[in-house]
Amino acid sequence: MDYGFVDCHCHISAPEFQQDLPDVIHRTRQAGVKTLVAVTEEVEEFPRVLHLQERYPDLVAPCLGLHPLQAAGGQRSVRPQIGLDFTPWCAPTQQDRDDQMKVFIGQLDIAMEMDLPVNVHSRSAAKVTIDTMRRRGISRALLHNFSGKPAAALEAVEAGFFFSFPPAVCRNQQRDRLIQRIPLDHICLETDSPALGLHRNERNEPANIALSCGYIAKVKGQTPETVRDVTTQNAYRLFSRASR
Repeated sequence: MDYGFVDCHCHISAPEFQQDLPDVIHRTRQAGVKTLVAVTEEVEEFPRVLHLQERYPDLVAPCLGLHPLQAAGGQRSVRPQIGLDFTPWCAPTQQDRDDQMKVFIGQLDIAMEMDLPVNVHSRSAAKVTIDTMRRRGISRALLHNFSGKPAAALEAVEAGFFFSFPPAVCRNQQRDRLIQRIPLDHICLETDSPALGLHRNERNEPANIALSCGYIAKVKGQTPETVRDVTTQNAYRLFSRASR
């Protein structure tokens, strides 16, 4: 059975795709991608993603939320968002961190109430993100583009969480040890397109998901077909409403 790919975290509604979206979608399908989990960064994107779901109902699965950073008079912490970003330039004060945490918890509670998985941005905040989700009773979560320590990742594995990695991991070997330590049945694939592609400053797109798959296969000593099939099954287990 050909499972195809699931891109668990992409920004298909981003302005970078507006000029040639039909071509991007064609290449996405040609690459064997069956589902795009379409994430948002700001409220204004919600209608665009829902429109894309109407336009491509067999491909686009909406995943609505706000990124911890938005460009509005410069980068700033925003509320609400799904995730935590504690890098110094994003959260320079304890108050910034407290504000992020307050709304992060609020969105986790909404996810629990609606019986939805969470698709989480976590940067320089891996342990606190994982600990917070565990305390709030979250059992279905994807930690996208995860770059935390292996010890934190294993705590998340114990909680049943998943991890995804974009094509940018192919640029160097910084995350090899992390990928080696995470069991394959807790790994998903993503592109985070239009960002985090193989080459800096070049637009990434969902068709490049095979790069992530091939790299993870190399690091884990598996075939790309095995990684594709297992990660797709993982994705549909996590995002059950997107499953075909």
